[in-house]
Amino acid sequence: MTTISTTQIVPASERKLKNHTSIAQTVSNSLVMAYRGLVKFRRTPEQFFDVTLQPILFTVMFTFLFGGALAGDIKGYLPTIIPGVLAQTVITASVVTGVQLREDMDKGVFDRFRSLPIARIAPLAGALTADTLRYAIATTITFLTGFAIGWRPEGGFLGLVLAGLLIVAVAWAISWIFAFFGVIARTASSVQGISFMVLFPLTFLSNAYVDTSTMPNWLRWFADVNPVSHVITAMRALVASQPVGADVWWTLLGAAVVVLVFAPLTVRAYMRKA
Repeated sequence: MTTISTTQIVPASERKLKNHTSIAQTVSNSLVMAYRGLVKFRRTPEQFFDVTLQPILFTVMFTFLFGGALAGDIKGYLPTIIPGVLAQTVITASVVTGVQLREDMDKGVFDRFRSLPIARIAPLAGALTADTLRYAIATTITFLTGFAIGWRPEGGFLGLVLAGLLIVAVAWAISWIFAFFGVIARTASSVQGISFMVLFPLTFLSNAYVDTSTMPNWLRWFADVNPVSHVITAMRALVASQPVGADVWWTLLGAAVVVLVFAPLTVRAYMRKA
């Protein structure tokens, strides 16, 4: 026996539709989008190469190339090189946020999201949230590689955790810069071009691999004021259980300034196109 529904269909003109989403729904939608980002990583594992293979390659290569020449032996160079490689790897990995954002927009994925009853900011927030996992993976692998070749930090597990949280927070803040370029750039390749132009001098012209006292005065000045040098110095102090000084606070202040400046710019540019 067929049951006939007696529910009346309300005309669209008489419906009370909402044109805004609650904070709870925005958070929920953002987490779903973050899960989507993780699923993408799982189905395209080559996207993890920069946070899995690169830390191993750079740590082993630079340690055995420069360790004897710069520190006298490999073991003596490890406290210098591990935080340096970690900073370079994780900061460089933050570029992927902007590149994938641009690719999704080019493929029309965001047009599909716009047709769904979700918070408009959710795809952007989800992408930024998912990428923090990539930074955590790069941090863990760099530390494990260091342990494998003889690094024994005096700061212990707590020092490693604090240093890891610091670099993940910095990378998340920098990812807002590349998310902005991902929204306004024409192609994904242009985002990569901009990132290399900015990050290559910042990461190499720092104290990541050598003591800045060995540099010419003009280059030493740049390396000392370079924000990447402050991040690396702070991590070295944390993992070595030494007084952190002002470098941690300069690092956190710099990350906060980047977020305060680029988060509104990115959201505004994104909302115009999403």
